[in-house]
Amino acid sequence: MLNGSEPRKHTIAVLVENRFGVLSRVAGLFSARGYNIESLSVGETLDPTVSRMTLVVRGDEFVIEQCIKQLHKLIDIIKVTDLTEENHVEREMMLVKVNAEPAFRAEILRIADIFRAKVVDVTPVTYTLEATGDESKVTAIVELLRPFGIQELVRTGKVAIARGPKSRVRKAEERLGKISESAPASKEPARDIGFED
Repeated sequence: MLNGSEPRKHTIAVLVENRFGVLSRVAGLFSARGYNIESLSVGETLDPTVSRMTLVVRGDEFVIEQCIKQLHKLIDIIKVTDLTEENHVEREMMLVKVNAEPAFRAEILRIADIFRAKVVDVTPVTYTLEATGDESKVTAIVELLRPFGIQELVRTGKVAIARGPKSRVRKAEERLGKISESAPASKEPARDIGFED
């Protein structure tokens, strides 16, 4: 078992108010402590005024815990969850453009089929594949395609969600005073909390 001082990867989910500057403040907390964010994915939730960030950071338990406590203090943060120890589902998407010489096309398609990757673009000399899965699956397909010659590679970074009921989101919405069937006027005060800060 790892002790508290040994660095390891942490997957952190952060619900935030969808406002300008929030991303830089969140990233700044980790960079100020000398920790690199290995991947960061952000997107709107069901509520367009709320976004969800998924960060992957390598660090020791103490520093990550301190960062999470500091995140809770930011005015635009709704909820912070370290999914590392929780039962969760995580996925990453990759687009890879690989050389497709006629002699190797069948082999590239066979690799794509094994990993359930899709061919999303074809030119006379390249295939562009889309693969989705956990980090190890995406890394494995990259290593198998490397001998053919990878021209370009794009990865989204990890997105993750806890398994089980959606009680966390409901609690966050209740804290903001957001009920799904409430009138739009009732949402305005929650959207303007701390806007001047």
